[in-house]
Amino acid sequence: MLTCFKAYDIRGRLGDELNEDIARRIGRAFAPVLGARRVVVGRDCRASSAALMAACVEGLVASGAEVLDLGLCGTEEMYHAVTHFGADGGIEVTASHNPMDWNGMKMVRAGSAPLDAAGGLAAIRAMAESGAFPVAGAPGRVVPATGARAAYVATVAGFIDAAALRPLHVLVNCGNGAAGPTFDALAETLAAQGAPLRFTRLFHDPDGSFPNGIPNPLLPENQPVTAEALRKAGADLGVAFDGDFDRCFLFDETGAFVPGEYVVALLAAAFLQKEPGATIVHDPRVVRVTQDAVAQGGGQAVQARTGHAFLKAAMRETGAVYGGEMSAHHYFRDFMACDSGMIPWLLVAELMGRTGRPLSALVGRMRAGFPSSGEINFRVPDPAATVARVEAVLAPEAQGVDRTDGLSLDFGRWRVNLRASNTEPLLRLNVEASGDADLVAMGVARLRRLIETA
Repeated sequence: MLTCFKAYDIRGRLGDELNEDIARRIGRAFAPVLGARRVVVGRDCRASSAALMAACVEGLVASGAEVLDLGLCGTEEMYHAVTHFGADGGIEVTASHNPMDWNGMKMVRAGSAPLDAAGGLAAIRAMAESGAFPVAGAPGRVVPATGARAAYVATVAGFIDAAALRPLHVLVNCGNGAAGPTFDALAETLAAQGAPLRFTRLFHDPDGSFPNGIPNPLLPENQPVTAEALRKAGADLGVAFDGDFDRCFLFDETGAFVPGEYVVALLAAAFLQKEPGATIVHDPRVVRVTQDAVAQGGGQAVQARTGHAFLKAAMRETGAVYGGEMSAHHYFRDFMACDSGMIPWLLVAELMGRTGRPLSALVGRMRAGFPSSGEINFRVPDPAATVARVEAVLAPEAQGVDRTDGLSLDFGRWRVNLRASNTEPLLRLNVEASGDADLVAMGVARLRRLIETA
């Protein structure tokens, strides 16, 4: 039984859950299950990633597939290369922000579409477990993915108008993950286009030993290092990436961390300036600030379940120009409806240039108008029973009940979303209000009592 297969990707502890033999079997199964003749493969900078990638490539070649080797890259570079080269699928060997003794794989099919249980992941697992691989004809081959990064950088840089930028000093923390070389290539292209951006780089070089800690800027304890470096440099904007840089996290010019829901609202506003009336997709955890931004911009807001497979499906179904999750996953119609960590900070820099306002001012109105609790996690023995107890007590008071993802209760001036994690035995709570931080505190206290009641 291969326990490394999760709902949307592969993640596991090195050794027993994920090793080179398992990676080889996954590659051996990937090609026949998807009918893939050409597969793009890349990896992050973890110490184990090169060997796992090599084993996966062996399996793909044994199945007769041509492998386009991206080498060290970000997950979004793999997404882009699959469509750019017209490949039948792609695999990125990465554990992103997981602990040191973990690794994993993110996979897509043709068109950079997500690969989930219904879309082939379950079949890959079954074949990899059984070892009943089809007899392949001639073996495949490995070729370099020539021009992949240049094409990716051109796509990313094309999301903004360099002439709209104003001089900005940007502090960039790559966390010793995979982002550094790709960022440098993007910075070179932006400079050639005349972008008046200056960068201070922190923990820039990829180092799989992560001497400065696992790159996970969402954790509050990891944010001060970026904030302090920003203030020391006197930068106007701070950007911190996770390990495979499919997420970026923003800091304003004071060093204050910008919570994800406000970034979603900012990007929604930025796209609606470019494309009035466009559709914006958002997740159900914290909604009011985004819905307000979309309404102000004359757009259409669509709610989708949390998780990249659901957001991407909604993007493709509605033709939305942009979709965002408060967890810092941002999806773009013109980027194969996939998530990117490089595009968001560029769009925010452009928005700062167009408005002439610092990031703190752009976010300040949102913080005051739509305060929120941030995501609060509870470890409970039976998440479903806890949600049912909360619903029994609070639903009669609510003006609206929504079960798009977990339980959302709308009380008029404040709102709560409570949902079980897809990946951990946790309940995740978000409380938001309209213009009254005291209501957020009240809501958190009330939900905490209900959740922690035995």
